[in-house]
This record gives sequence, C-alpha cells and structure tokens, in this order.
Amino acid sequence: MDIKYGLPSSNKGECNDERSTTCGFRSQLPEIVDDLVGSCLASDCFEHINADPLPSREKAIDILERCRDILFPGYFRHQDIDRINLEYRMGLEVSALYDRLAIEITYAIRHECMRHDKTCQHCDEQGKQKAFAFLQSLGSIRKVLATDVRAAYDGDPATSSYDEIIFCYPGILAITIHRVAHRLNELEVPILPRIMTEYAHSVTGIDIHPGAEIGESFFIDHGTGVVIGQTCQIGNQVKIYQGVTLGALSFKRDESGHLDRQAKRHPTLEDNVTVYAGTTILGGDTIIGENSVIGGNVWLTKSVPVDSKVLLNPPELIIK
Repeated sequence: MDIKYGLPSSNKGECNDERSTTCGFRSQLPEIVDDLVGSCLASDCFEHINADPLPSREKAIDILERCRDILFPGYFRHQDIDRINLEYRMGLEVSALYDRLAIEITYAIRHECMRHDKTCQHCDEQGKQKAFAFLQSLGSIRKVLATDVRAAYDGDPATSSYDEIIFCYPGILAITIHRVAHRLNELEVPILPRIMTEYAHSVTGIDIHPGAEIGESFFIDHGTGVVIGQTCQIGNQVKIYQGVTLGALSFKRDESGHLDRQAKRHPTLEDNVTVYAGTTILGGDTIIGENSVIGGNVWLTKSVPVDSKVLLNPPELIIK
C-alpha cells in the first residue's frame, strides 16, 4: 500500500499544511480497516466476535480488591472501620462482592459452553451458586491467610510489624490472590481464576497457578521470579525465596500425541521445607521430604528423603 503524505507545499522549505497531512493519512485508514476485518474473518485468526462477553479483567481486579477489604478489614480502601460500623461495612462489601462475582462467574461458564459446544449448563444459576459457595469460604481463607502473615513475620527479621507485611510484602499479595483464585478453581470456575493469578504475576513477579495446592503458614521471601506450577503440592510451614521454580520436567502425551493435561507434572514439597534463591525443582514424581533444606542455585529432578540438606559444592572463585 502506497503511503501519501498529504498535499505538497507550494514553496520549497515550507512545511506541509498539518490538516492536509492528517487528511492524507486518514483517507487511507479504510484500507487498513478492510485488511484487519478480512484477517479477523480468516480461519487462522483468533477472535471473539458474535460471542457472549468474557469475564472482565478490570472487574476481576475489582473483585480481588473487595476480597482484600473483607479478608483484611480496615487495611486498604476502607480504613474508617470501627467496632460499631464493622457489621454494616462488612454487609455492604459481601453483598457487592456477591453481585459482581456472580456475574463474572456466569460469563466464564457461558464462554466455556459456547467455545466447546456444550449443552446448556444453566450458567446464571451456576454463577449464583458458585459465588455463594465462594463467599462461604471467606472465613476459612481469612484464617489461613493469618497463618501466612505470621509465617512472614516469624521468617523475616527485616520486618517490624504484621501491618508492614500486609501492606507491603509482594509475597502476601500473591498468596492472598492465589488463595482466592484457588478456591474458585476448586469450584470449577473457568478462566476467572487464571485472570486473577496472572494479575498477581504482573504486579509482583510471582507466578502461582490457581491449581497449585498450598498449605498453611506459607512464606515467599522477596518473591521476584518465583514460579509455582499447576500440579504442585506444598505442605505447611514451607518457605521459599526469590527465583525459585517449581516446574515440570517434561510433558506426557497420549496415544494421539496430545498433551496429557491431567497428569501431575510439578513437584511436591512436604511440611517445613525451605528452598533458597535461584533453585529449580522439576517433575511430578519429585518429592522433597519434610524438614529438608534445598540450597541456592540447585537443579533438582529427583526426590530427597526427610531431613535432607541439598547443597552445591562451592564454585572456585577467581579474584584478580
């Protein structure tokens, strides 16, 4: 496509008239639109037209903020809560969360039905039921998050208070979002949990799949670059540092060559395990026994027994 730059000026050295230049470009925009529309209608293009709405990323983030206001009342958007208005504030937040969550879950279920040509799944009714079931879980989520905050305080001498951890620590933000998303994942809500955890990934650098099972008193120190895969199983009182990957060693395929998406691909960390910075632990059959310590920069693809300490030999340093 030839590009014309508007009308030429009559005298050398003079600038073209700005309006003429703009009109010259705008007159060719329909060609670009036609090309884009044609590509969208092609079979090799990914599009979402003539379809019901997907869950909204912006509304998913709003749901997470409302969850945080409920799980940690008085810390974030509403700091004027006292013992007199607590019940009133909590009622408003829970009611608003229910309404918004039911809509987004309905969109997620309906999208799944349309994409996979399923029979009617009664999306509206399921959306309301699953939203209510999630709200019933908020109390237990709140209790387990309290153990995570205490684990961070007990595991990091650099902090001076629980408030600092709740306000500032990316690990607590990431695990808060994970525990919300994981419960929605347990309720078999499509796509919405992944939107939530990828939001956490984008703002903290911590990538936890909503399918990962994580016990109480979990602490991620610093956090940047942590990856925890879908089929990870993590016990209680586990502590990991920045740059740790709990990933897949290989991907099993069925007889047709398709990925086996149900197989356990990621490792298991039993209770009271510590994994230091930069370590990679891979494989669904890899089990790190309880009370074990895995040193920094270790590459581990096999199980270790309980009470193990896994370290690299110190490299040779050359100082000139």
